[in-house]
Amino acid sequence: MRIDRRNFLIGSTLPLLMSAASKPKIKIAQIGTGHAHASGKMLAVRKYPEIFKVAGIAEPDPKRSKALNDPAYLGLKTLTEAAILADESIQVVVVETEVKKLVPTALKCIKAGKHIHLDKPAGEYLESVKKLHQEADNRKLTVQMGYMLRYNPSFEFLFQAVKDGWLGEITEVIGMMGKKASDGLRKELSQYKGGGMFELACHLIDATVTILGKPLKVAAYNHRTDPDKDTFIDNQLAVLDYKKAVATIRCNHADPAGFKRRMFSVTGTQGTILIQPLEGGKVLLTLDRPQGKYKKGTQEISLPRSPGRYDKEFIDLAAIIRGEKKLAWNSKHDIDVHEAVLKASGVIE
Repeated sequence: MRIDRRNFLIGSTLPLLMSAASKPKIKIAQIGTGHAHASGKMLAVRKYPEIFKVAGIAEPDPKRSKALNDPAYLGLKTLTEAAILADESIQVVVVETEVKKLVPTALKCIKAGKHIHLDKPAGEYLESVKKLHQEADNRKLTVQMGYMLRYNPSFEFLFQAVKDGWLGEITEVIGMMGKKASDGLRKELSQYKGGGMFELACHLIDATVTILGKPLKVAAYNHRTDPDKDTFIDNQLAVLDYKKAVATIRCNHADPAGFKRRMFSVTGTQGTILIQPLEGGKVLLTLDRPQGKYKKGTQEISLPRSPGRYDKEFIDLAAIIRGEKKLAWNSKHDIDVHEAVLKASGVIE
């Protein structure tokens, strides 16, 4: 596992937030509104005026100009992409374009000397992602991927438990992330060869690689529920093969109970952790011996809820930019994840 222990202590972002008020604010801007998480990311940033000074937002696509009327952006200065890239006082850019433009936009930001928060998934081309990270590493700039489950308290607990050896040798990972997609969403996602596994279940692949590292082999099983209706690959299974473990990740966009059924479980030779639902703030821990303050047997653990879905991402990013810590996921991890995502969704073999 590639996670430094100190980065995943539950509540570790609290002291970072408490100390932020005495430090210079970080100037931040956003490019793009086309990503599904775009407005949520800006709302998260604006919740922390003691940390961030928002320079403004740019929407390079004139067809999306009306998106700037979203309440998340009210009162912000509308900038051009060129103005953001040229402003040396802007330290970090949140890249929230539509998926196909994410990496090209991010590369411009890196070449302009900006740290970036880059939403997921990082496009359909592995070589472009490698080039992006190489450029960032050469310039000593941060690329923080928008895999929100990294900062979810349940997943923080899971990562730390695995790191501490509570579950023993990991033998099995099972994940499910689906929803009942509307016709409009189906049409939107049809543009991606990798379907829902590429666009949504990439979160679970990131978590799997965080725990087990790069898989030895990946097999993708892709199905269309209604091929007469559209070309959207909406029912998928990926098998990630490791020396001592097998991970199975499912993504079903034709599931009427999709949100309730979202889950992630990790089993080892000494125990299991089940997270269901993914963002419910609880884990079901089963141990074959006591670990820490937890007893042998099965117990449900309620964890402190995050103040918001994306808040801890940006609190962590601020500490990284200030040099107070390192990002727990390095460029090799992100490249390994993206390769696994592309293989798991059938984009590449």
